[in-house]
Amino acid sequence: MLSKQDQITELVRELEVGIHIFATDPLLVTEKMQDEAGTPVQKLHRRAQRIDSNGEISKTLGKIDGRIKGIVLVMSVVWCISGFVGLFTLLQANVVNFFYVLVCLLGFHTLMLVGWLLLTLINRSNQSPSIITSFINPRALIRGKDDVTMAAVSLYDKQLHHAGMRWYLSKFSHQLWLATLTGMLLAIIFLLIVRQYSFSWESTLLSNDALITLTHWLGWLPSKVGFSVPDANAIGQSRLATDAMPLSIARQWASLLIGSLLIYGIVPRAIAWAFCALMFQRKQMTLDITLPYYQKILKFWQRKVVDADDFQQKLKVVKPVAPVAKVAQGRKLVALLEYPYEDEYWYQFKAGHDVENFGLLDDRDDMQRLLDYLERHEVQVLLGINSQALPDRGTMRKLDNIARHAKHGLIVQLLDTSTTDNFSASSQAATDNDQRWQQWQSALSAHHIGLVR
Repeated sequence: MLSKQDQITELVRELEVGIHIFATDPLLVTEKMQDEAGTPVQKLHRRAQRIDSNGEISKTLGKIDGRIKGIVLVMSVVWCISGFVGLFTLLQANVVNFFYVLVCLLGFHTLMLVGWLLLTLINRSNQSPSIITSFINPRALIRGKDDVTMAAVSLYDKQLHHAGMRWYLSKFSHQLWLATLTGMLLAIIFLLIVRQYSFSWESTLLSNDALITLTHWLGWLPSKVGFSVPDANAIGQSRLATDAMPLSIARQWASLLIGSLLIYGIVPRAIAWAFCALMFQRKQMTLDITLPYYQKILKFWQRKVVDADDFQQKLKVVKPVAPVAKVAQGRKLVALLEYPYEDEYWYQFKAGHDVENFGLLDDRDDMQRLLDYLERHEVQVLLGINSQALPDRGTMRKLDNIARHAKHGLIVQLLDTSTTDNFSASSQAATDNDQRWQQWQSALSAHHIGLVR
């Protein structure tokens, strides 16, 4: 999944695109951070933290994360208890068939581990397994219909489809197996402390020599780390044993049983868990700063104001006041440039009702669709621009491109966002607004684009 900081940053993006009203205005935060130092990702993280000044987003994410960890912990405890109880039930008799108990301990576990390994080697695709989305529903983790909760649920749902989630699911599965094997180990140690067992073996097909060889193979790895392994004499005496055997022989069998559970059960499963944890870290989802939303912010931080020198080189005369927009009588096309606006009918005062609402013009695909439309239709374009935006070189290129294709011309309307802010504008903010308005006047005048008064 995304890191906590990435999650907050991504939630701010989704909420801002959805015209959510934050505790702190995103545009002001973006402007104030323009001269701050830091990498792009670090600055985006700080920006998101400041926008979430009341901690609403952090609280929602913390609530979901806490419930996920709680579910994992409860399931691990339940699996551990089930392993303890299962083995406790299995070892009720005083005389225990060693190989029968060993198969009950490690048989199914080994098959599942080998099956997981084969599936991992075969399935090398980057697709998240469908079982994740089938059995995990983020909406079950938190209830709520507010914007932040719904956006958080949507974000978690997107993360479930990420390729790295297959390793998260495998890691969780290995963790449950480790909990079960740990419960079995605790049960064995407890019972061997409080009870005295005799270990036997029996077989219709295998001879003593075959069982001696099998036992030595089984005990080779445990013996390397200090566990005892029954010798040939002990193995022979244990065949069909029904009474109490010498304590030294029973301890050899008990040591081999504990060593086998550790070496052939817990250690391989722990290695698989560690491997999945490492792969999950390597494949972990990261913030995609190539999205147009983030690129727009980063480009704003990389520049100051309009490239006035560039305009002066291109034009000999720079008019300080933009020409007054002349609204045509025919059909018009209206669109918003980059930023959404709260008033759905912002254009009606100037454009009237005979309009084609293009919506939000945000990325290259939107621009190409608009240009294709203008090639086929004779309309005048009314472009709504957020008054907090800057008339930088890239923005003015877009306006020039639209103006060249619009058969009845392009006019611009600056949309004031002061009525939707949750704070009183300071004198400094008012000064910034005046300066930005003058920058738009100069830029539109230089490019001969009319401004709606």
